[in-house]
This record gives sequence, C-alpha cells and structure tokens, in this order.
Amino acid sequence: MSTLISNIGLLVAADGERRDAALVIDDGRIAWIGENPTAPAADDRTDAGGGCVIPGFVDTHSHLMFAGDRSAEFEARMAGRKYEAGGIRGTVAATRTATDDELLANATRLVAEMRAQGTTTVEIKSGYGLTVADESRALRLAQQLTPETTYLGAHVVPVEFVDDVAGYVDLVTGPMLDACAPQARWIDVFCEAGAFDVDQARAILSAGITRGLGARMHSGQLGESGGVRLAVELDAASVDHCTFLSDADIDALAAGNTVATLLPGVEFSTRQPYPDVRRLLDAGVTVALATDCNPGSSFTSSMPFCIAVAVRDMGMTPAEALHAATAGGAAALRRDDIGELAIGSRADLVILDAPSYVHLAYRPGVPLISRVFGP
Repeated sequence: MSTLISNIGLLVAADGERRDAALVIDDGRIAWIGENPTAPAADDRTDAGGGCVIPGFVDTHSHLMFAGDRSAEFEARMAGRKYEAGGIRGTVAATRTATDDELLANATRLVAEMRAQGTTTVEIKSGYGLTVADESRALRLAQQLTPETTYLGAHVVPVEFVDDVAGYVDLVTGPMLDACAPQARWIDVFCEAGAFDVDQARAILSAGITRGLGARMHSGQLGESGGVRLAVELDAASVDHCTFLSDADIDALAAGNTVATLLPGVEFSTRQPYPDVRRLLDAGVTVALATDCNPGSSFTSSMPFCIAVAVRDMGMTPAEALHAATAGGAAALRRDDIGELAIGSRADLVILDAPSYVHLAYRPGVPLISRVFGP
C-alpha cells in the first residue's frame, strides 16, 4: 500500500532542503519526492500540517541490556566525585541476577522511548554479563529488538578475573566469542585506562574480525590513547567517545574510513569536557551523534536531547547535528539504506510538530515528534 505525506513545510532530503514538499512511500521505501502541488495519488494520505520531515535518527551506541539503577552514582558525581569506569561492575552484578524477561522488558521499554523520540534504528551492545552465558543471552535478547547487535565482552574485566586479565582476554577471544559471534553483527572493546590496553584491544578486535564481525571501539573517553589510531588501522566502522584526541588521532581519522561517534549525553552526565567537534569537522572526519544510553554515564534515550547539547555546548550548527544524528549514524553502521531521504531509501522518517529541525535545539526538552514512520 502506498502513502502520500503531503503539506510538508520543510523536507530534509538527501539532495537538500525542500519547502512545500511531499513524498510517497510504497512498500516501505520512498517512491517519489517533489513539490506538494504536484503530488501523485496514493492509497493513503498523511497531512504533515506544515511540519518539518527529517530522516529517522540512527542511534549507533547504546547499552540497553542491563538491570539495576545507578542514580546514587550520578548523585555523587553531581556532588563532585570524579567519573570512573568501575561503576560498570555494579551493573554487571545486577544484570547477572536478572531474568531474561526482566532484561527484555527493560530494553523493550527503552527502545519504545527511543522510537517515541524519533529513533528508527538502534544499535544494542552486550557487556553487562561478562560470562559466556550472560553475554550470549544478552545478544540473543537484543536480536529481538534490532539487527544491529554488538558483542562487548571486553567492556571491563570482571571481578573474578581482576588478577588474571590475560585469562579474561583469552575467554573473550575464545569460548565467549564462539558463543556470541552467531548472534552479533559487531564486536566492540573499551580501550581505556581501567579497561583494556591497545595490545589487548588489538587481540580482541582481530579475533572478532576473523570471525566475520565488524569492528567498533570505545576510546578517548578518559584520556588520549592509541585506541583511536588502532580503530582506524583495523578499519573499524566507528570509534566512539573521542573526547580526548591528539593531532595524530585527528590525522588518522581524516585519512581513514572510521566514523567518530560523539556521545554528548556522557559529558553532560559526567561533567567532563565536551569533544572538540569543530576540530574533527574541519579535518573532514565523518561525525555521528549517539545517546550511549546506559545506566551509569548517560541514562538518556533521547537523540533530540543529544542534538540540543551538541548545538548548545559543542558548537555544532543545527544542520550539522541533524546530519550527524542521521546520515552520520548510518555511516557508523556502514548502512546506505537509512539516515537520509531519497528515492529508493527506506522510509524511516519523522514528522516534527515544528516548522524546522532547528527547533530540536531551539526548544530543548519539548516533545516535537509528531509521527514516526519506519520498522
């Protein structure tokens, strides 16, 4: 069945912004884009009411398979305690004791929150189980919510391996990878002080790549490291956080195909400095925005919030932030069927209750998502 969306005040299409526009969806794909007065007939019609139509948001970094609550940790940070990666272990303990139904119900609720705020594609990581059985079940459950599942057995070293990090790396690259690879599209590693060093990250990502998984990486969140350059060397689809970057990191990203995914909700929640996005954009690096929705360092499911922070506190223009949250996210997943509105692309789109996407930053915290089309 075909659907005509008419009376679009502003359409953000792949070939530029169009005013007084319309488009036709047929069998889940965009079949026609043009001026509103010349729109063809369709089986069904939706009136955009003069609102702005944008691509659905592509959230490429989330940790939704968890149990427990870390609001006390957030409260302590707001009182002055420094953010450290160690809080992850508390979530691991809670997640291991949760049932499948509890984990899936919580993740389903968060995915529904995301969709209500315009997200049509979401990536979900494991990483709060850190045993073969718990990592495997996290991915099995995540597969019910998205095809973009990421194996993150290398999130942190669990307490039972704190004196045998090499043994845990062997587990992550051996039996755990064997159990998780069939249920994942990606492999990720937290390459950071307090988690895994560059050599360990290389071994972990290389093992996943050998098994046919695409590479992703957390790096540059707590300080500069060689992780960003390793991600580029291994042709990782994305390196995420990028809060602290050296000139060599910027040069490597500019010369490679790895997307720099920025997570402004983390800096908002931890009071760390924001990434220097202008430095990345000026160098020609492809930038994405994502929520990093997780119970510790960024418990938001809202891409509009991340856009508003990116504009207000990181110096992105509204157009740059929207592009990073849509087409940039698609690039970070190496997808060419989402993230932009063009004839033939998937009809993942959002009608805003606003005349322009600028209102996403202009009216922060206001629910502007009128309707979401997509899977």
